[in-house]
Amino acid sequence: MDRLDAMRAFVVVAERQGFGAAARQLGLSPPAVTRAVASLEAHLGTRLLHRTTRRVRLTHTGARYLEDCLRILGEIEAADAAASGAQAEPRGPLAVTASQMFGRRFVAPVMLEFLDRFPQVDGRLVLLDRVTNLIEEGFDVAVRIAPLPDSEMTAARVGEVRRVVCAAPRYLRYKGTPRRPAELNQFDGIAFLPASIGDAWSFGSGARRISVAPRTRLQANDAEVAIAAALSGRGLIRVLSYQVADEIRSGRLKAVLEEYEPPPIPIHLVHLEGRQANARVRDFIDFAA
Repeated sequence: MDRLDAMRAFVVVAERQGFGAAARQLGLSPPAVTRAVASLEAHLGTRLLHRTTRRVRLTHTGARYLEDCLRILGEIEAADAAASGAQAEPRGPLAVTASQMFGRRFVAPVMLEFLDRFPQVDGRLVLLDRVTNLIEEGFDVAVRIAPLPDSEMTAARVGEVRRVVCAAPRYLRYKGTPRRPAELNQFDGIAFLPASIGDAWSFGSGARRISVAPRTRLQANDAEVAIAAALSGRGLIRVLSYQVADEIRSGRLKAVLEEYEPPPIPIHLVHLEGRQANARVRDFIDFAA
């Protein structure tokens, strides 16, 4: 097996987190894939993977080398496509991650439609309410709802969401409607994790930024549980706008203090390979956006 084939084998092992799964995808025997990765490690004089009986994971050097392999193989694929005058047909595994509620509502339908359009792609969708490491956890694309720090990742901005405070109309009829953030300490709050009990709700930005802490009657680590509590008239809740869009549209919840909202939060599609991303990543980014 030549160097490029060995690099391809290493990439698939890293993506699949195992030699057996990589061998099945590549149509090779597990010993052949093992020898290919071992030959790379011998050539480089360093270990690329930590091996256990359950799985393999990248070493620190392996994670950096994976980025280089993806770039090199992407450049070869792009050169082949340019020379043949055609774009490569998307094929192979595609791993995408997003937060749980946003993923269920928006990313899962996009993924299913993408798989229908490109039958040679095999999808993996993992919904987690935490920031993932694309290299270490084997993801091609992440949907991030947050301002992004400077990094080597490539990001495509696809929208934005707001932080909204809302409550059931019957709660507002009973307790009144807050007109200014400073009045929130007179109301009951429902906290949605990861905010902890007692954490203040911030409004505005810059010199006009203010923080107020309503009395927290309930704390939940699931947005739907917290929203259900608000719908039952238990107090004010602060969530992202997409999480309560249907409830506000139907009138079951009413937004308050809208003129004091902090700046919107951007939504990005994030991946590692830049313009040299393989066809399935490029096409998924374009399709999802």
